[in-house]
Amino acid sequence: MKQLNKNSVSGAKKTTEEQIKVYETISPLLKAAFDEVKEFSKKKQEELLNVKKVKMINRLLEKAKDVLKSESSYDFLDVLDENELPSNSDVVLIMSQYISAMNSFRHDHYRNSTWDVDLGGSWD
Repeated sequence: MKQLNKNSVSGAKKTTEEQIKVYETISPLLKAAFDEVKEFSKKKQEELLNVKKVKMINRLLEKAKDVLKSESSYDFLDVLDENELPSNSDVVLIMSQYISAMNSFRHDHYRNSTWDVDLGGSWD
């Protein structure tokens, strides 16, 4: 895990150690899944994902939403509908929003090689 800045500048956005741990675990997995779906979409944009892939991607998206629940982008993040299977291009769009939100999270909370951590509370 990266270094934590426990004496963060007053007024700076802070996060919890739990959020950082989940972020660092799922970020590379989310990016890898996104890259795969993006490749599928280049070949067959309108082909539907199968239920297994939707469930696997949703597990990542739900964890990402947990990390992002105090961010302004949270209200714009949707998970995939398992009952109405999405097309490859739909999944690329949805996952790109998560990638962008996760990048913003890192930008807002990671400075000078350290995470801004709030030790006084949880993220609930």
